[in-house]
Amino acid sequence: MANPYRELINTPGVMGLVIASSIARLPQAMIGIGIITMLVQQTGLYWLAGSVAGTFTLANALIGPQVSKLVDMRGQRRVLPFVTAFSIGMLLALIIAVYMRAPATLLFILAVLAGTMPSMPAMIRARWTQLFRGKPQLHTAFSLDTVLTELAFIIGPPLAIGLSVSFFAEAGPLVAVLLLVVGVTAFLMQRQTEPKVVLGIKRSANSTLLIPGVRTIVLALLAMGVIGGSVDVAVVAFANAQGWPASASFILAAYALGSMIAGLTFGALRIALPIEKQFFSGVLITAATAVLPILSPDVYILSGMLFVAGMSFAPTMVVVMNLGTIIVPPSRITEGLTWMTTGISIGVALGGVLAGLVIDAYGAQAGFGVAIVAGVSMVVIVLLGLRTLRATSAVCAELNF
Repeated sequence: MANPYRELINTPGVMGLVIASSIARLPQAMIGIGIITMLVQQTGLYWLAGSVAGTFTLANALIGPQVSKLVDMRGQRRVLPFVTAFSIGMLLALIIAVYMRAPATLLFILAVLAGTMPSMPAMIRARWTQLFRGKPQLHTAFSLDTVLTELAFIIGPPLAIGLSVSFFAEAGPLVAVLLLVVGVTAFLMQRQTEPKVVLGIKRSANSTLLIPGVRTIVLALLAMGVIGGSVDVAVVAFANAQGWPASASFILAAYALGSMIAGLTFGALRIALPIEKQFFSGVLITAATAVLPILSPDVYILSGMLFVAGMSFAPTMVVVMNLGTIIVPPSRITEGLTWMTTGISIGVALGGVLAGLVIDAYGAQAGFGVAIVAGVSMVVIVLLGLRTLRATSAVCAELNF
């Protein structure tokens, strides 16, 4: 039996894309936590650190789709250098402002401006789509991409924290900025895989959120993000309540490991089920396994439960990205993929806040209840939008988008 990953890597241009994209996606995993660590080290104010980092994340979530829309119109090579340079300038200004103990108002303004940083995950997935749209290799490519994203979020945050704690407060964000420069430069050098601008298409000023089915996907991913964000916070609280705070690291590692193993395995399979049914199946499994953590009596059982729960995440994300490439026209693919990334990012932030409130009120284990509610919400969202997804994917397949 042929190895689909070997076939993928042997495709001209793919190896360069994998290496460059692995560097380019790391800053996204480092900058938020890097800002928090830097500000805590410098000021000791957790509220300020969390608020500035949250402002950056929210600004990036809202500005990112507009940057991606411009990329769809002009091309990656014509837009990314300027947008990235501006974002880097603002990030460096923010780092200097923190070092100089500037007023909080300035920090918030600079965090908003730094939020112009382009969504590199969307840029990378747009290239996979350019290479393999309508081909079986796209399924494998998105599986590999999802696993590499998981790895970035396993490596990035500890690296940012470790640098700021071990050397000086600004070290984590500074290294993240350096990696952004190197990663985006290396990424843009891979001209063989750059998506072509679709010419002769009348551009709509409307958001891709108005495309039938896209809102269902974005809302479902928002709920999925709430599951992940609430679990992260609840695990830390649970580990503290069990008297073993350090165990949170290997519990969350088990969660990510389950997702990575399932993602790699899923990428090697060819599923005959219609794409919208694959999506609903993934959502159902994700919602069902979200119940497991609240049943855990200790950290060892929780690790096993989260390993199992994590196994639905990467495959569901792969299906979502495949579905997105079907219902979003090629001329708007980067913007569409960015909205999907935005949905899950906002969900993660919201999940962390909600879990924190529930834990403060009802205790550590209750925090996992937020994930259960989010899972049920996700199933309802997809059920309500399933008919639209089915109809849209069928029409788009016929039009050969």
